[in-house]
Amino acid sequence: MNPYHADADDFYINVNLNTELELPNGRDTVLHFFEQMRKAYPELRNLYTRESGDLVLEGDKEEPAYRWVALEPRRLCSGHVNPETPRSAYKQHELVLEMAPHILSLSTLDCEALDVLFGFDFTFTGNHDEVVVEALGLGAGLDGLLAIPGGRVVHYEPSITFALEGDCQTQARLSIETRTSVSQVRSGDYADDQISLYFTIRRYWRGENDKTFVEAFQCLRGVGEEIVSEVIIPRIVRPLAQAIASR
Repeated sequence: MNPYHADADDFYINVNLNTELELPNGRDTVLHFFEQMRKAYPELRNLYTRESGDLVLEGDKEEPAYRWVALEPRRLCSGHVNPETPRSAYKQHELVLEMAPHILSLSTLDCEALDVLFGFDFTFTGNHDEVVVEALGLGAGLDGLLAIPGGRVVHYEPSITFALEGDCQTQARLSIETRTSVSQVRSGDYADDQISLYFTIRRYWRGENDKTFVEAFQCLRGVGEEIVSEVIIPRIVRPLAQAIASR
C-alpha cells in the first residue's frame, strides 16, 4: 500500500536528470533505450513526440496508475503516477539511471543536477487560490490584505526553496500550482481541475564522481521521504485536503 496516496487524489514520484550537454537523439540510440524500458515494463507502449520535440514513452494514462519516461534535449525524466508502493516507482527510476551512462552515454561530468519529486494532486471545483489560503494561511505580515473591503484572492501559489547543507548543493523546493482563472472567479463558474503540490529534492552535481546516479538518487529519496512524512503530509497535504473536503 502507498502511504502517501491517502490524502490526495493522485500521487506521483518523478526523477529528472538534468544535463549540461544535449542528450543523444539518434533513432537507434533512442529506440534502444525505450525498448529496454519496455522489456522491463511492458505497459510502456505509447511512444510519441511532443510539440517541443521531447520524446515520451508512457503507459495508458486512462488507467489509475501508469508509468512514463521522457527524453528532452537536456533532461532525462522518469515518472510513476499512483504507484502501488513507493518502491515500485523507485525500481523504475533506478533502472533509468542505471542505463543512462551505457545507452545514452551520460557521464557524471555531464550532470548539472538530479531531482527527486514527490507530487500530490487534489481535484477541486471552486476557487483554488482561496482554498490554499484557507488551508495554509498567508502569514502575519500578509493577513491584513484580506481585510481590505472588496478584496478577494485571485492568485496565490506559495513557493519556497531552502538549502539542506552548508554548501547549498542539496536544496529542497516546495511549490503549489493552482488552476483558477480570473474569469472563473468573476463568473463563479469553476472548472473541475486539480491543485498540484510539488516537493522536490535537488542535488547540484558540480562534476562529482564519488557517487553513481543510482547512489545519489537513493540518498535524495531518503531525505525526501523523511521530510514528506514528517512535514509535508501533516502540515501541508492534510490541511489542504481537509480544507477542500470542508467545501
